[in-house]
Amino acid sequence: MSIQREELFELSRKYFAENFGKKEFIPGKTYIPPSGKLLDADDLVSLIDASLDLWLTAGRFSDEFEAELPKWMNRKVKALLVNSGSSANLVATSSLTAPMMESLGRERLKPGDEVITVAAGFPTTVNPIVQNGLVPVFIDIDDRTLDVSLESIQKAFVKGKTKAVIIAHTLGNPYRADKIAKWCASENIFFIEDCCDALGSEIETEDGWKPAGSFGDYATLSFYPAHHITTGEGGAVFSKDGRLKKVAESMRDWGRDCWCAPGKDNTCNKRFCWKLGTLPEGYDHKYTYSNIGYNLKMSDMQAAIGLSQLKKAKGFIEKRRANWKSIYSGIKSSPLLKEHLIPVEPNKGTNPSWFGFPLHCSDKLDREKFVAKLEERKVGTRLLFAGNIIRQPAYQGVNYRVVGELVNTDKIMNKTFWIGVHPTIDQVQINYMLESLEAVTKQLL
Repeated sequence: MSIQREELFELSRKYFAENFGKKEFIPGKTYIPPSGKLLDADDLVSLIDASLDLWLTAGRFSDEFEAELPKWMNRKVKALLVNSGSSANLVATSSLTAPMMESLGRERLKPGDEVITVAAGFPTTVNPIVQNGLVPVFIDIDDRTLDVSLESIQKAFVKGKTKAVIIAHTLGNPYRADKIAKWCASENIFFIEDCCDALGSEIETEDGWKPAGSFGDYATLSFYPAHHITTGEGGAVFSKDGRLKKVAESMRDWGRDCWCAPGKDNTCNKRFCWKLGTLPEGYDHKYTYSNIGYNLKMSDMQAAIGLSQLKKAKGFIEKRRANWKSIYSGIKSSPLLKEHLIPVEPNKGTNPSWFGFPLHCSDKLDREKFVAKLEERKVGTRLLFAGNIIRQPAYQGVNYRVVGELVNTDKIMNKTFWIGVHPTIDQVQINYMLESLEAVTKQLL
């Protein structure tokens, strides 16, 4: 390392300390956001280190980040970095439709094929299904956990029509992906785990505890600032094996057949020896396209922040769990709160890595008035994303199928919200949040 770099790093640490130190919390005046990032001087130094390379696309930090991430998902092949969690879902879902999938001996999905998912979730879990001409089949969720059961998926399954299951681990509370994966394999259909909210969540299997994201043909993560670790914008795709990774990598990298990394050529040692499609023999492999793909890569500067954040992820997750437990205990110890604000419970046999603290309002509380009053007290709130997605204006003309009445989904749309558990929240803030929940409940009853 050059002396100049070391001097810049030292100055950066001083700059961070002077400009980004912890600010005083003033109850009722300092806003407590429902989600938030926790950055430190190491993150800033890592960002500057990458910027000094002036290698603006994927580079050395991306390589290391892609190698380290799979350890968190119990995966053996490198991750694929992308520019958002939404893009991760787009890459994973589009890969199921890729012509290259046929070379793996798997039937690729075609327009009109059905994909089971949930109506209570985030749009970009569903959007890639629609964007690929597939038909989402919406099922209800358990209001106690906000998640699905294998039985509800099986009821929606139609032999010959259902070709995949794509479902998110809601707010970090994992569903039994182990059981769903086993069933999907028995029916020879694809399974994608959207883990964008769930880094660090665990499921107890017959072989011990395994992380959410271990089980699907593909799994996805988001690194948006609201999530467990951040790169600003960013995400990742995890593949069950190297062959599935090659398909996803092609979808991420323009749809090309070549697998050379940026700035590298002829790693196959036969760049001008291929004969694919109806192209002339020897057509440059770097410009041969086997899929209808995109360019969704992450920059090396983003990867540098992510790699630095990943080193602290265990502590972030422990803090989220501790904050969740503290809020849960506070609600359960209050006769008023436990009667009128019902916390979501962890799934049996799981250890959530909570993204937020979801609550159902009792019938005596108006959810809209409740969250408005909390916001007035500077306690940030969010709803469960799209609520019932089929009621959103964007989906009125979409071709989909619904199984059941979506009773719980509608209940969640009308009665549920969540507050923060992210690692920037401390016990003083939690105490104020609990006081605010109690004060607003009394005010509205």
